[in-house]
Amino acid sequence: MKKALYFFIFFACIIVYGQEPYKQTMKLMGSRFDITVVAKDSLEASYFITLAVNEITRIEKLISSWDKNSETTLVNKNAGIAPIKVSNELYELIERSLKISKLTDGAFDISYASMDKIWQFNGTMTQMPKAKQIKQSVAKVGYKNIILNKEESTVYLKQKGMKIGFGAIGKGYAADKAKALLVKKGVISGIINASGDMNTWGKQPNGEEWKVAITNPMDKNKAFALLPITNGAVVTSGNYEKFVMLNGKRYTHIIDPRTGYPSSGIISVTIFAPKAELADALATSVFVMGKEVGLNRINQLPNIECVIVDDIGEVTTSKNIKINRL
Repeated sequence: MKKALYFFIFFACIIVYGQEPYKQTMKLMGSRFDITVVAKDSLEASYFITLAVNEITRIEKLISSWDKNSETTLVNKNAGIAPIKVSNELYELIERSLKISKLTDGAFDISYASMDKIWQFNGTMTQMPKAKQIKQSVAKVGYKNIILNKEESTVYLKQKGMKIGFGAIGKGYAADKAKALLVKKGVISGIINASGDMNTWGKQPNGEEWKVAITNPMDKNKAFALLPITNGAVVTSGNYEKFVMLNGKRYTHIIDPRTGYPSSGIISVTIFAPKAELADALATSVFVMGKEVGLNRINQLPNIECVIVDDIGEVTTSKNIKINRL
């Protein structure tokens, strides 16, 4: 799913210890990335940002289903034919994805890539697809048909025509990996913002926490809350730009991989988690599960919080989060 950029980064004006934040914006993985590092000068910052870009590019080559030479493409090509041996990194990413699928009762599913594209969100759709079409559109979707062999490090898609894709987790994973590399290289503080999949570490040069402003989905030019974030990830997913109105009901572009029907009732989900990969996947899952079920599931998970805005503008939060409203 496509993410929108929902964050404004607030930098302190007081710079100490000769360190200050440097930011570069570029297009990676088909999306906007904002990479911020705290460094002693622009030369050092440029070196660190280049390291991050190279790592994100490496991740894209690994997980891209568009790259004909990627491991992911090879797995998809051999669906229903044979297991494919993959790198430990890709294997473990798929393994974690399947665990999230089980956790969310299939609301998150990397085999969503098998789904037939029968819904249009570009203004051309005027009537609901037939129930038979909708059912058929997800006939090849199902995380339980992704078979892993840990000893052989192989991945096998049981049905011909099955595909896996990492659109709902890939940018979060890339943000996590870029952060981990920069921390290892000695960058004391920074932010990786992958089109709304945001990972931070350290603090601003004046010692204050980084802060994020969550955009009001009812008015994109305004923020409704300002929250501090320290060494963690925050991901916001929204549907106020991609939706269709049918029979007086609003349907979003985020589709339930279990049923083939678009989710409804929610227009924005923000997830706070230790890692962007998990936050990314859970943001999509809450949309699909709906407000009540999604909130209940989040409240059962340690160190995970969420903010949900429904389609009438009501804001609901998980039990341990405190919002500083603007």
